[in-house]
Amino acid sequence: MDPMKVQVAEIENLFKLDPYLKPYEREIRRRHGALQDWLNKIDKLEGGLEEFSQGYKYYGLHFKDDNSVVAREWAPGAKELYMTGDFNNWQWEANPFQKLEFGKWELQLPPSADGTPAIKHLSEIKIIIRNEKGELLDRLSPWAVYVKQPPKEANLGVNFKQLVWHPSEEDRYTFKYPSAKRPKSLRIYECHVGIASQEPCIASYDHFTTEVIPRIKRQGYNAIQVMAVMEHAYYASFGYQVTSFFAASSRFGTPDQLKRMIDVAHESGLFVLLDVVHSHASKNVQDGLNQFDGTNNCYFHDGPRGEHALWDSRLFNYVEYEVLRFLLSNLRWWHETYNFDGYRFDGVTSMIYHSRGIGQSFSGDYNEYFGMNVDTDALNYLALANYMLHLQNPQCVTIAEDVSGMPTLCRPISEGGIGFDYRLGMAIPDKWIQLLKEYSDDQWNMGNLVHTLTNRRYRENTVAYAESHDQALVGDKTLAFWLMDKEMYTSMSVLSESNIIIDRGLALHKMIRLITHSLGGEAYLNFMGNEFGHPEWLDFPRPGNNESYHYARRQWNLADDDLLKYHFLGEFDRAMNELEERFGWLHSDPAYVSWKHESDKVIAYERAGLVFVFNFHPTKSFTNYCVGTNWPGTYKVSLTTDDKIYGGFQRIDKNCEHFTKSESYAGRSNHFEVYIPCRTAAIYEHISN
Repeated sequence: MDPMKVQVAEIENLFKLDPYLKPYEREIRRRHGALQDWLNKIDKLEGGLEEFSQGYKYYGLHFKDDNSVVAREWAPGAKELYMTGDFNNWQWEANPFQKLEFGKWELQLPPSADGTPAIKHLSEIKIIIRNEKGELLDRLSPWAVYVKQPPKEANLGVNFKQLVWHPSEEDRYTFKYPSAKRPKSLRIYECHVGIASQEPCIASYDHFTTEVIPRIKRQGYNAIQVMAVMEHAYYASFGYQVTSFFAASSRFGTPDQLKRMIDVAHESGLFVLLDVVHSHASKNVQDGLNQFDGTNNCYFHDGPRGEHALWDSRLFNYVEYEVLRFLLSNLRWWHETYNFDGYRFDGVTSMIYHSRGIGQSFSGDYNEYFGMNVDTDALNYLALANYMLHLQNPQCVTIAEDVSGMPTLCRPISEGGIGFDYRLGMAIPDKWIQLLKEYSDDQWNMGNLVHTLTNRRYRENTVAYAESHDQALVGDKTLAFWLMDKEMYTSMSVLSESNIIIDRGLALHKMIRLITHSLGGEAYLNFMGNEFGHPEWLDFPRPGNNESYHYARRQWNLADDDLLKYHFLGEFDRAMNELEERFGWLHSDPAYVSWKHESDKVIAYERAGLVFVFNFHPTKSFTNYCVGTNWPGTYKVSLTTDDKIYGGFQRIDKNCEHFTKSESYAGRSNHFEVYIPCRTAAIYEHISN
């Protein structure tokens, strides 16, 4: 990998897209210079990023061809290092490591007398640290690939144990299918393996493979974003308090079962994204990364800079050479070992602006994005990660969980950007919750709504979503629950009497998702179950709910029952995705909004050759309503939220043809007339000139 490839030859393109960045050119170039310095250093010391980013081939536990075993660790603060386990009857000091330079340690174990490895598959091992005080501390290797919590009945405590994963060649899973091609339009299904069953239990990789992947494919999604794969000791953390970064969560099964799940997803044409957490780490010591070498730093900053007070977690030291190796190797590991196609980086805003608290807003003043406000070390790591991932695999997709709107975050490295492909449109779900909580339907401001849906940086792609896992967690409500609340318990049967709360909820649920999908970004995301209006909330088992799994599951039976109205929402979601597949509005140019009328509560726009019309008015329907378009000809409804098969009232005739008139309207050169009932949206397809 040639570090000279990252020259900012295209930086002027950045200023053409946004001239307001020109005054910050010096800092943009300085940031890029820091990236260049790291690449030069890695090239000089390691021979390039290719070698540097494969730390998992050097560190951790490795079995050689002669069945000897070598183990290596980085523990700069340790005085001595040992390995213990089943293989030596738990004699803590029987097998010491040899100290190498730069804080590295190595242990060689010859084969057993019978020629087999001294350490067996699924046997337990630990790393023992002797600190400067002479104390012996037991730890798990930061490079452990399989860790497991003992069953409660074993009475062995709750700490995770490192188990050796070295199955025989014939027992290892072999991938059968190539990775899915990177979709032009990303329609992402955000999912969590453990809650994917309708039974009150922790579901498995195998269950997800056989039961959930077919559902996702049928719904018209082409990508899955898998949460909580990186091992986390606390299940209720939703996977965001990672303890073992190279280990696939054993709660759901073995590493080979995860490989099979991803392989079947690829067979189904699904692009697979990993929810990766490199913004912070769990404070766990005995089964985490914290204080691995007996000091308070090692992988993290010491002192306040190494602590995230709100998350009660540790913050990485992104300028430490071996920490960069660890994190970059971690990203590569998940691709090389499990065939993940891309990554959603959690907590990017917190990484870049570590001094800001959760929920703090950004004004949009460019001075917030440059200077002392920004953790340039973290920003440099993100640029380095994006550079490596896209160089290693040009089809890779990276998504930043960013609420700040930082300029250049989603522009190429060659322009001086940070290199992400997308950022999450996090203001959009907040807007929907605000509207439903604080305003009656007739108070909704159409201009403000359109502004929120379209307020994104030009040519910096956004993943739009109406709600994600954040809104589903206990303490908040899903959109369906905000809309229909307790009425969902009694009035969702198609045999029950009409209920105005349910009718309103179904109508707005579809409209909210459709306008978000078609106007809000260049990709779309849905959290599993929300597509059919999953009731209630998510709450993982914990002492506060008597360790119950009742709310840590997905009630697929509700969507599958034709006698319940949930299936109307699910069918509309599928039709919406299928129409996007036909027309590709997500990878088309942004929509042109020609109409947003406050008193009528009507919004109209054009995108990808389609005309979208929304009437959010709670009571008013409009006949012969003029809709502007630049494309003359004949139009016909291709999808409407009011269709009976989606729980609507069938007030729009889909067979009716609409002919344009050459008179200009709403700033467009032509127009046609439509009937648009209250709380209804319709998409008009151009069928002939």
